[in-house]
Amino acid sequence: MIALQDDEETPFLQQSEQPTAIDKTPLPWDQFWIILFLQLSDPLSSQTLAPFIPQLIRDIGVTHGDESQVGHYVGILQSSYYAAHALTVFHWSQLSDQIGRKPVLLAALLAISISMFSFGLSTTFLGLVVSRVICGAFNGSSGVIKSMVIDITDETNMPSAYGYVPIPWMIGTIAGPLIGGSLSRPADGFPDIFGRSELLTTYPYLLPCSISGVFASIAFLVTYFHLKESVPTRAPLWELIKGGFFRLSYPKFRQPSSNVDPGETNPEEVQSKPLSLRALMTPKVSTVTAIYATTDLFHIAFSTVLPVFYATPIELGGLSLDPPRIGVILAASGVAHGIFQIVFYARLHDYFGAKAIHVAGVSSGIPIVVLFPVINALARAYGIGLAVWLFVAVQLALMTSLIMCYPCLALFVKAAAPNRASVGANQWNHISCLFAGARIIGPASASFDFLLFDAARP
Repeated sequence: MIALQDDEETPFLQQSEQPTAIDKTPLPWDQFWIILFLQLSDPLSSQTLAPFIPQLIRDIGVTHGDESQVGHYVGILQSSYYAAHALTVFHWSQLSDQIGRKPVLLAALLAISISMFSFGLSTTFLGLVVSRVICGAFNGSSGVIKSMVIDITDETNMPSAYGYVPIPWMIGTIAGPLIGGSLSRPADGFPDIFGRSELLTTYPYLLPCSISGVFASIAFLVTYFHLKESVPTRAPLWELIKGGFFRLSYPKFRQPSSNVDPGETNPEEVQSKPLSLRALMTPKVSTVTAIYATTDLFHIAFSTVLPVFYATPIELGGLSLDPPRIGVILAASGVAHGIFQIVFYARLHDYFGAKAIHVAGVSSGIPIVVLFPVINALARAYGIGLAVWLFVAVQLALMTSLIMCYPCLALFVKAAAPNRASVGANQWNHISCLFAGARIIGPASASFDFLLFDAARP
């Protein structure tokens, strides 16, 4: 009997000794297209809000006319979502390992739909925060979807599957900013069509929010009727509720007794059971946690500051752009990011490997940050002209390299998982620790740093 190698000493994504020619398993498109479709709800909702949130903060009067405080409240609003997300996401992932992925996805889609309608009807900062908290607390879809992709693929077609995963994010980052930028305050932008609507005049941001909410509702119906469960064995929900819904723990492996031959233990049975949180916290998982958190901290910070930077007056360090123009820029960025990943990611992965792609992406963070003051200095000196747009394009192009880190990180997570049954819990183990903290700290701290930078300018 061959002894199992100690997994703690195995490097990430180690190449095993296999024949060079391996037949790739075809992707299960009958379910994979549904996963891609429902994944669109998350980026569509968040990107719909991005272009108009700075203007919304001004309109509700929470800053009392102090333009320098807009970024501060934008950061708080974004962090409220991730704070609620951090408190619940690990439990949702544990639950998906126990009762299946599908019920968790349905709960997430319902939460997105309700929260978007609530956000559009909110007229106070507290109402906006509550809407985002509801969405964050019940939206465990992103990690569960990644786990579901792993469930239905194998090592031969997983890189190809993750090459398609950016498609929903590309569509969401294109359609979302266009919807949010062009349809916010529709009574002012399209007076002939919406000028007589008292509802849209009273709630000027309801229309773009309702479009995202309706799409999430459609995704809910598609998931309910057509998506098949990918977890083979599931525990009854009633038993989990009786044991404490959010205190569920994975069953401990039964150790063989002294009078049982260890050779009779079935390795496949052990590998089919999810591990406890303590068992999941291996050195590999801890390393992936730190890598994922560091990468996501910068990405979330940049994504939060970017629309604030565009909307802030030039004299305060920004570019003085309105929501429609911000939406067009973010949409064009989404097109570039998505096409590059679809066309080049699988090839780059096969040639360079996940580690090299990730290192290159993280390294792009330095010039991305440096370009903020450079772009503003050009705007101050020459106005919004060709030079400014050229450097904006360079900054967004560098962002493509950073975004390509995420498919690599998903592969790191798969490699770090102690067994296949713990993919869901392991996927969000790192998120519930440093990753969740990064997403809470990132938006608020980045916006605050942006304010300090503006205040320090002469």
